[in-house]
Amino acid sequence: MSSQLDVTSTGKQHFEVLDGLRGSAALLVVLFHIQGITVDFTQGKLLLPHAYLAVDFFFALSGFVIGYAYDDRWGRMSVIEFFKVRLIRLHPLVVLGAVLGFLSYLLDPFAGSRQHATLFALAQALVLGLLLLPARPLPNRWEDTHTLNGPSWTLLQEYLGNIVYALVLRRLSARALILLAALGAIALLLTGATLGALDGGWGWSNFWMGPLRLWFPFVIGLWIYRVRDRLPAVRLGFLPLTLLLTIAFLVPTLPTVWGMKWNGIYEALCVVLLFPFIVLCGAHSDAGRGTVSVCKFSGRISYPIYITHFPFMYVWMNYVALNPGSSTSTVVIALALVPATIALAWGAFRLWDVPIREALRNRFLRANGRVPAGAVYE
Repeated sequence: MSSQLDVTSTGKQHFEVLDGLRGSAALLVVLFHIQGITVDFTQGKLLLPHAYLAVDFFFALSGFVIGYAYDDRWGRMSVIEFFKVRLIRLHPLVVLGAVLGFLSYLLDPFAGSRQHATLFALAQALVLGLLLLPARPLPNRWEDTHTLNGPSWTLLQEYLGNIVYALVLRRLSARALILLAALGAIALLLTGATLGALDGGWGWSNFWMGPLRLWFPFVIGLWIYRVRDRLPAVRLGFLPLTLLLTIAFLVPTLPTVWGMKWNGIYEALCVVLLFPFIVLCGAHSDAGRGTVSVCKFSGRISYPIYITHFPFMYVWMNYVALNPGSSTSTVVIALALVPATIALAWGAFRLWDVPIREALRNRFLRANGRVPAGAVYE
């Protein structure tokens, strides 16, 4: 892959280290799901017990990138145009994820008779999934609000963040943003200390946690973009920051001591302190010749791997249910799933996402000027 950096639709170069970190976090989520399914996500048996916090890290990156890509475009771009750009950027892969989830439900060779949804329920789930709306859980699925493709719940929050940015946040000063972020941080700390974990927002019983988990990281990411030149320019690079993120996810589940739920407090502190630090360092760091191609590839597959891997995790879940225990074949298949999901993500990016977005840009956005070469994603 060329080491030339990708650019946005207005020709701005990407923050290559942040792109790479997005891919690192997405891959850690995939590893968390593959291994977690083998132990039924039982705390104490998970190798990456805090990896679901990658979602909060994504939200922080999103706030930063949204500010970078769009803050200076208001005045020559309307709110409706902004929504068009964001839908073209995000929704093709939402559609692909829903379709893959639908096919995995119909064609799963290991499901047996457990997936006995009515045709109406399945059609309803597909239509709502294509629209990124919550649907009732199907049989033999978890209680995810997006039953065909669980991670889609985060995209619904992403859309919410984009709407609030376009209508409110873009108009706020840096001081107002940090005050708003501080309130979000307090809410996260209280939630973590009360519940003992921040693993919520994905299911019907914890749906309320979605906007809460979006609130602080998205706002602080936007704030960091606005004031980054006034903050310390710490440069750690892609590999050290990936290692730091991985270590944070590897920390064992912490116990409750003297009535204090340290696990939830730890997770809240990761979101409130560690992730903004990593975003700031990534924004000031250069990938360098040794890792720029890795960062570029990692950034390109980050969204595709995140949104397309879960339908295959349902098949993996049913396989594990039929073959419990850590047999050699289970370990081999689990290891093979990693390159398989990466290959699928690359195919989704090259064969689905890029051509569809190019066609949609040609149809709806070319009146505003031609997108420069290399503007493969934003």
